[in-house]
Amino acid sequence: MKYRITRHDGEEDEITSQIFDNYDDAYDLLEEICGDMCCSDADYEDQPYYEIVEMKE
Repeated sequence: MKYRITRHDGEEDEITSQIFDNYDDAYDLLEEICGDMCCSDADYEDQPYYEIVEMKE
């Protein structure tokens, strides 16, 4: 199975253009990018919401 990261606003960027061999690799990338952000200090209008999805074959 392959995985990719999508944005809820439908936009594409350097994160959404990648394909991952497993869920953990995709999660690790998101953790590296968004891990420092706490919910209480996040400005969600400036930060897109990402989701890891399984690709259909």
